[in-house]
Amino acid sequence: MARYNYTAKEKAGKTLKGEVEAPDKQKALESLRARELLVLKLEETKKSSFSLSSFKLGKREKVPMDELVIFTRQLATLTASGITIVTSLDTLSEQAENPSFKNAISDARDAVNTGASLSEALDKHRGIFSDFFINMVKAGESGGMLDEVLERVATYLEKTNNLQKKIKSAMVYPAAVTAMALGITALMILKVIPVFEDIFSGFGATLPAPTQFLIDLSHGAQRYFWGIVIFLVVFVLLFKRYISTETGRFKFDSMKLRLPVFGPLLKKVAISKFSRTLSTLVRSGVPILQALEIVSRTAGNVVIERVVVKVRDNVKEGESVSEPMERSGIFPPLVTRMIAVGEKTGEMEKMLSKIADFFDEQVDVMVDSMTSLLEPLIIAFLGIVIGGIVICMFLPILQLSQVVSF
Repeated sequence: MARYNYTAKEKAGKTLKGEVEAPDKQKALESLRARELLVLKLEETKKSSFSLSSFKLGKREKVPMDELVIFTRQLATLTASGITIVTSLDTLSEQAENPSFKNAISDARDAVNTGASLSEALDKHRGIFSDFFINMVKAGESGGMLDEVLERVATYLEKTNNLQKKIKSAMVYPAAVTAMALGITALMILKVIPVFEDIFSGFGATLPAPTQFLIDLSHGAQRYFWGIVIFLVVFVLLFKRYISTETGRFKFDSMKLRLPVFGPLLKKVAISKFSRTLSTLVRSGVPILQALEIVSRTAGNVVIERVVVKVRDNVKEGESVSEPMERSGIFPPLVTRMIAVGEKTGEMEKMLSKIADFFDEQVDVMVDSMTSLLEPLIIAFLGIVIGGIVICMFLPILQLSQVVSF
C-alpha cells in the first residue's frame, strides 16, 4: 500500500491537508471523493531508500479497542437520552484514560461546537476512527438515527474485538512455549555444551558424530553470535519493508491463506469480518457501492481486498453482489448462495449477519481444536529438541562407561 499527501476542499469550502493510504493513485483519489472532498493536489509520499524511517509501517494513534467500544456504547446511550453531541463528547473526554483518545474526543467536541457534523469532526482522527466508523456515523446523521447506528457500531466492534481476542489468546501459549524452547536451546548451545567440551577433551577419544556436530555448532554460534544477531535484525527490517509494498503484501497475504491449519482459520476470520461489516453498513442505509468500498479498505487481507474491489466494480456495471463473489473462488458456496438468496428476498443484511455468526462459531471450534492439537505437538517438539541435545552430550559418557565395564 502506498501513501499519498493530499490537499482538498470540503463542501463548506474549508481546505484540508492530510495523508491517505491506497494501492494506487486512482484508488486514493476515489477514496477522497467518497468522502465528498474536492481534490486539489495528490502526490505520493516520498520515501528515502536507506533511511531507518523507510522501514516504518506508518504511525497511528494507538487506542485500545476496548476503550473505543466503551466510548461508542456510552455515546449511543447519551445521544439516545437526548443529551447534545457537544455535551456527550465533553463528558466522555473527561473520563477517557488514553491521552491520544482524550485529545481526539476534545478536538471533535470543539469541531462540533463550531458547526461541524460529528462525522466531519471524527474524520480528522482517522488514526483512531476507521472509514467504517466515520461512514456509519455519517449514515446515522443523514437518516436521523445516530443513536441507533452508534449502538450497531458498538455491537460490531464488540464482536470483532472478541474474535480478535480469541485468535490472539490461542496464539499466546504456543508462541510463549516456542520462544522458551528456542531460548533454552540457545542457552545450552552457547553455555552448557562448552562445559561438556572441556570434560570430553580429557577423554582422549574420538567423539560420536552427533556430539561432535553439536560442539562444532556451539563454536560457530559463539564465533558468529553478533553476526547472526545483526543478520536476523536486518532480515526482519527488510521483510517488513517488503510486505509494506503492494506486491509484497499481496504475496504474503496469499501465503497466509494457503498455510495448513492457520490458512483456513484466517480465511474464516476474514469472511466473518467481511460479512459483519457489510451487513452493518447495508442495514444502516449506506449505499452498496460505498459499503463495498469501505469493506475493501477494512478487509485486513489484500487478497480479500482485491476481490471485494472487483465485486464493487462488477456491481457498478450492473451485476449482483453474489455473482462476482462466486467467480472469485475465495468465498465458499455457502456464502455466495446465502447472499444470492438475500438479494432476491431483499434481506441481504440479515443473510450477511447469519453468515458472520456461522463463521464466528466455526472460528471458535477451530481455535479450540487447534489449541488442543498444538499442546501435545509443542511438548513433542520440546522433547525432541532439548532431549536430543541432552542425549548427544551424554553419548561419550555412556561409551566411556561401556569401555570401563570391559
